[in-house]
Amino acid sequence: MQWYLNGLKNYVGFQGRARRTEYWMFVLFSVIASFIIGLIDGLLGLTPILTYIYSLAVLLPSLAVMARRLHDTGKTGWWILIGLIPLVGTIILIVFFCQDSQPGDNKYGKNPKM
Repeated sequence: MQWYLNGLKNYVGFQGRARRTEYWMFVLFSVIASFIIGLIDGLLGLTPILTYIYSLAVLLPSLAVMARRLHDTGKTGWWILIGLIPLVGTIILIVFFCQDSQPGDNKYGKNPKM
């Protein structure tokens, strides 16, 4: 939960680096929260208005943590745009997100593992 809250607090922090743990824990808690909110929407018989509000609220923090994760692998945050290519772009991004950190410091900041 700490990783998710840190991601939300640093919602416009596109500089720096994010470890794999930070990124994947943010994704995990975001998916769990989306599922719970969708379940609440369904039980209340509402249109998925709560789900839309949550998705919009988490959009910027998600982009920021993605950019920081790409920075950790030595890539620019603009690689997020490759996700706009159907299927192939998503697969490429997942591979990038699973890569290990660049050892030592890089042009995006200090290594968060140290």
